[in-house]
Amino acid sequence: MASHIVGYPRMGPKRELKFALESFWDGKSSAEELQKVAADLRSSIWKQMADAGIKHIPSNTFSYYDQVLDTTAMLGAVPARYNWNGGEIGFDTYFSMARGNASVPAMEMTKWFDTNYHFIVPELGPDVKFSYASHKAVTEYKEAKSVCCPQDSLYIYAT
Repeated sequence: MASHIVGYPRMGPKRELKFALESFWDGKSSAEELQKVAADLRSSIWKQMADAGIKHIPSNTFSYYDQVLDTTAMLGAVPARYNWNGGEIGFDTYFSMARGNASVPAMEMTKWFDTNYHFIVPELGPDVKFSYASHKAVTEYKEAKSVCCPQDSLYIYAT
């Protein structure tokens, strides 16, 4: 029987992602250091799934903040107040949308999906121009494929 899993805790067994995010937000570490912690966690998670005999392994389940924000970024649905001018959405814009910054507030959050977890609320309206602005899903698929997973057992989880 083929096994499948739709997600996996992303913080790490010792909350490595939480501490890496806090260090980055406090200016004590670089984006590259945060990305390294995240890549190591993703790799470890995919290997754990493969070693456990999971047949169909998802990619794109990881998030630095939340999956609704990731989807908002992927679609380029960035509110005008963040002064994003197109292209790939970087950490400055992504985390400003999530947490705000000195000049703009964060996007609203709400409890969705019958959970106690708060998610970003996308700000959609007639002025939103959708565009492919985050390669995260494809990048993580390729990353998982190179780490542990043959192509026939890997899929992109739609957040």
